[in-house]
Amino acid sequence: MRKQRSCVKYILPKKIGGVGGSPLRVGIQRWMPQSHIQNHVELIAKHEQEFLERRTRWERASDRVAAFIGSAGFIGVHLVVFVAWVLLNTLPWTRHFDPRPFSLLQTIVACESILAASFILMRQTRLGRRSDERDHLMLQILLLTEKELTAMLGLNREIASEVGLTREANTKEMREMSKPTEIDEVAQTVKELVNKE
Repeated sequence: MRKQRSCVKYILPKKIGGVGGSPLRVGIQRWMPQSHIQNHVELIAKHEQEFLERRTRWERASDRVAAFIGSAGFIGVHLVVFVAWVLLNTLPWTRHFDPRPFSLLQTIVACESILAASFILMRQTRLGRRSDERDHLMLQILLLTEKELTAMLGLNREIASEVGLTREANTKEMREMSKPTEIDEVAQTVKELVNKE
């Protein structure tokens, strides 16, 4: 299968040979392979699908109920029921099974509100657990990235020293950046700053 590629064209002014005159606009094409992006998208979709498949039958049912509660159909059904209920209990030629102030309707709505809130809270709790899983995964990736970047900076400093760029390789900023980051110290500093605020 042919790799999909996207083309981003940059138009930059350039003077030929430093000679004055109208600048020549040169098109530069940067080709970026999409295979790695597709792999990342597929990996994310796989993790999300696995999370959904781990749900129990009860969790699937509660998710469907919570989704319906948050839909326009839920509001429409209730508007129709409320209007019909009020009309049936106020029109003079109908049998009033729940006369004003509609005590039965109030009781039903109160019970329904408790159940609806429970379904929504259960779904939010499960989504919160999923969010915690994502945060833990992101933290692991960031820690791994920090170690990799530190190793790359150290390697780059060594290469710079070998090619005669010792001064640039040993600047204070480069020395500090090439040291491993103490995560515990950073976390403690952030905690202290948050507590001060």
